[in-house]
Amino acid sequence: MDKHDASCERGSIRYRGDGIVKSTGIVRKVDELGRIVLPVELRRTMDIVEKDALEIYVDGNSIVLRKYRPSCIFCDSTKDVRTFRGRNVCPRCLRELRERV
Repeated sequence: MDKHDASCERGSIRYRGDGIVKSTGIVRKVDELGRIVLPVELRRTMDIVEKDALEIYVDGNSIVLRKYRPSCIFCDSTKDVRTFRGRNVCPRCLRELRERV
């Protein structure tokens, strides 16, 4: 267990500071271009379809993939985000910007 893990580890479930990490038992090899294939069962479970964007994070010595959801550049909200002049802005912040102008 590394320094990012909490003190509890049971079977294939590891408790971390930011939540529970479950092992799927799936192992994939990286190809010569650095690609991996996400199994169809995992894509269905996580609602990931072809052409979906995934964010890549590094957490200690782990690589984390997360389905990308655009967020507001001001408040980080992901609800009803729109693009305004090339920037992601939520309706509340957009309304606030219009009131200030």
